[in-house]
Amino acid sequence: MTATEISATAQHKNLQKASGSKNPMEKIPEYTSYTATDGTPFSLYCKTKSDMGDKTLKWCFKLAEKNVGPFYKANSMGWQPKIKQADLNKNWARYLVACDKDKNPVAYAMFRFDFDYQQSVLYCYEMQIEKTSQRKGLGKFMMSTLEQCAKIWEMEKVVLTILKNNPDGKSFFTSIGFQLDDSSPDSFENKDYEILSKSLL
Repeated sequence: MTATEISATAQHKNLQKASGSKNPMEKIPEYTSYTATDGTPFSLYCKTKSDMGDKTLKWCFKLAEKNVGPFYKANSMGWQPKIKQADLNKNWARYLVACDKDKNPVAYAMFRFDFDYQQSVLYCYEMQIEKTSQRKGLGKFMMSTLEQCAKIWEMEKVVLTILKNNPDGKSFFTSIGFQLDDSSPDSFENKDYEILSKSLL
């Protein structure tokens, strides 16, 4: 067995362990709370889609519609609510949710552990924050939480997709160390999105 094969075997084992964990954040309890620079407190939890209540899932869709719906409408893909709802309700989906002091959800990241282009990754499909909770460092903290989660389960990198017509979103992710991934579509493919990643090796 070659070194590459051993590496691939180890990757698959790590992926199986991560995917089988009920709460992948159980080993990083220090990331279950965050206090913003202005003193605003937040609590965080991680759940599988099956453990998320219908009310919270509906809120996730509404927040995505409000935050990124306009960007989708402005490009060739358009806003397709049924597809977005189906994406948010994938059986494999995991949610990292941030709540305010009254336990109301104010932000979420939807993600999964996956094997992507021969690498084990934590793939963040969505991250949305209510306007009232933006610019408090919460987004940066949540992405840091996902990175730590990925490290704990020995993933090789964190991957995400960003729409090209959302420069503020791309600026945020590049400011915390994300770069254009090798798997991102080439310019001649004329896609409306880019794939960014952050290596954890």
